[in-house]
Amino acid sequence: MNKETHTPLTTQDTPLAGRIALVAGATRGAGRALAVELGRSGATVYVTGRTTRERASEVGRTSETIEETAELVTAAGGTGIAVPTDHLDEERVRALVERIDHEQGRLDILVNDLWGGDHLLIGSVFGKKSWETPLADGLRILELGVRSHVITAALALPLLIRSDAPLHVEVTDGTAVSNRRYRENIYYDLAKSAPIRIAYGLGEELASYGGTAVAVTPGFLRSEQMLTHFGVTEESWRDAIAQEPTFAIAESPLFLARGVAALAADPDRAERWNGKSTSSGELGRVYGVRDADGSCPDAWAFIEDTVYGGKEGAAEDYR
Repeated sequence: MNKETHTPLTTQDTPLAGRIALVAGATRGAGRALAVELGRSGATVYVTGRTTRERASEVGRTSETIEETAELVTAAGGTGIAVPTDHLDEERVRALVERIDHEQGRLDILVNDLWGGDHLLIGSVFGKKSWETPLADGLRILELGVRSHVITAALALPLLIRSDAPLHVEVTDGTAVSNRRYRENIYYDLAKSAPIRIAYGLGEELASYGGTAVAVTPGFLRSEQMLTHFGVTEESWRDAIAQEPTFAIAESPLFLARGVAALAADPDRAERWNGKSTSSGELGRVYGVRDADGSCPDAWAFIEDTVYGGKEGAAEDYR
């Protein structure tokens, strides 16, 4: 009888083995992919969010849960631990940090991917002046996109700095360069620019601890929610280009996740990235990672050149 053999995993395959990560906002989209890829690299990953198998958040989606994300982390080779958490609730966040402290004694990687405000954008925010935007919606966007990040960072950083190489990742929409352009509405602009400044400021504070703080952004993300918006699937996503031509440059959540996992394993990450903002496209070039289809899309360069710059160019030219 032939005995099946398996090639053992090496530290090269699992460069984050033994590392403890928290991905705040890991229910779906980039957060879920980030958690899974950190797990694939060997990390123990605490995944948080508001949608569980028993309860949905205000986003209103029940097809993705934090329990499922944790299972995907474990299936990828890591250890996934789901902890239902509303990151606007200080006591819940304190309890989360205390649990990680009790179970692990430290935190090495904090990924702040909190958002959950897309349902407020279409019709309520985009296309409206600040004074035309319902104030309650605008303030909710700031709570979801800024206050939640600040609460989580403030309460988790004392645990993070116990690590020998603390890494704080702020996930947002846009880089310091791209966000020099107004992001259509003042509330959205503030919500997506603040994480860039958070990373810059925390980079200053973490430097003396040998730490790194960096803001990262995907390009045009093919999240579950975006695919639903266009009425397509991951397999048929190109059908949405007829509705939105710039969707031709869209990328899967895996692309950013692979880039961040490579960054987390980079021994020179502080020198390269501390206090800076970067994109999935730049991480792909620096670390040689590719999207699921083997491409390396640079959505921000494509949009800057063709949408704002008026240049002729096909999306394939930017992959």
